[in-house]
Amino acid sequence: MPELDAGALDRLSGALGGGVHLPGSPEYEESREIWNGDIDRRPAVVARCGTADEVAAAIAFGIEAGLDITVRGGGHGFSGHAVADGALMIHLTGFKDVHVDPDARIAYVGGGCQWAEVDAATAEHGLAVTAGVVSHTGVAGLALGGGIGYLMNKFGLTCDNIVGAEVVTAAGEVVHASADEHSELFWALRGGGGNFGIVTQFEFQLHPLAGDAELGLLFWPLDQGADALRACREAIRTLPEDMAFNLFGLDAPEADFVPEMYQGKPGYMIMVISFEGEAQLQSVLDPIRAAVAPAFEMLTPVPYPALQQMFDANNPWGTHGYEKALYFEEISDEAIEIFNKYMVTKQGFLTNIYGVVFTGAYAAADENDCAFGGPRKKMIQINLSAICRDAEELAADRPWVRGFWDELLPMADNSGSYVNYMPDVQEDRLRAAYGTEKYERLARIKAEYDPQNVFHHNQNIKPAPAAKEAV
Repeated sequence: MPELDAGALDRLSGALGGGVHLPGSPEYEESREIWNGDIDRRPAVVARCGTADEVAAAIAFGIEAGLDITVRGGGHGFSGHAVADGALMIHLTGFKDVHVDPDARIAYVGGGCQWAEVDAATAEHGLAVTAGVVSHTGVAGLALGGGIGYLMNKFGLTCDNIVGAEVVTAAGEVVHASADEHSELFWALRGGGGNFGIVTQFEFQLHPLAGDAELGLLFWPLDQGADALRACREAIRTLPEDMAFNLFGLDAPEADFVPEMYQGKPGYMIMVISFEGEAQLQSVLDPIRAAVAPAFEMLTPVPYPALQQMFDANNPWGTHGYEKALYFEEISDEAIEIFNKYMVTKQGFLTNIYGVVFTGAYAAADENDCAFGGPRKKMIQINLSAICRDAEELAADRPWVRGFWDELLPMADNSGSYVNYMPDVQEDRLRAAYGTEKYERLARIKAEYDPQNVFHHNQNIKPAPAAKEAV
């Protein structure tokens, strides 16, 4: 651990309402914990902040002390960027407020919030914004990197719905970014990750979402898998653009709706969601059933906040996790063969394939409206997630993810990967995700707001070099 100046620590502690925690203090161990139990790092100091001025004071302390700086919002990322050995962790524990203006349809959300808190507050007014698919995911990391969720095809990505943000820059300046203020920073925040400052408050555009969603789950064992996946491929081609269509390769859960003979057995499941009623849902499911009858299914109406919590238990805090992802125009027969090959070799019960169809409002958005790096067209994203109970299980499933990804790569779209699903720092993949033009624009914005790359514990975009003056 680096040696810290006692006087500077005292001054920082006096400036922070949430306190400063050092190794050995009771609060330190709890503060440094993040969702991914495979990440066990020990920062030199944790600064719990609750105002933008406190964040600015913490940044100044970290720079003066020569410490790396990490930012912990929800602490849910696979990558573990929120914590680093010997660093200053700026912990956004105090930024938990959610305020909804139902008339303007705007939610003001603190940078330390989780999505369950946002969903509960917006549902009271019959409103919603696209969020992730696990309710204890942090708002900040998901929103800044993009934001994939069940409402994406209906309302766009989470980052598409950011209309403003309060940001503390590396220089300690508190600015408001929007279409009219710091517009380049505003563009970069929507998809460029945590490279440009610490967002202490988000402003999200909300949308009416009345009534329950209609949910359909269909499951096939592996011996029916190839035919079922081909039937799903056909259904995706004509999918109504406002629906959610998710595909899983997983072990069937031990749930009441799952026949005992299939519980714990590997297979494929689809999760199809309509926000327009049961008739629309059945119009998608019927041709799939007709092609390959599922082993079992469940159809039910479900409130949106409950839908958001369906997979919370499958992603428990302390999970040892690792993931990688790719985009595809569609799932080829060759890819299906690879799916079946890998489905029988995974170790973790919760380790899975997770496919998401991108269409509708996502694909209709202009690629240049924000920094998000994915191609704005109809496609499917495949995420390979090792979700493991312990380090031993992850030691088997991490190479499973990597080998699987390597075999799929030649068939994938050449647009890189989703930055929120990049646990490893791979500059070539990051540049591919954004493309040359976007990456260079992001690098210029980085040079303006963080020229010393203070915020580099992320999928890092390095500041553009300063232009040489003419002689």
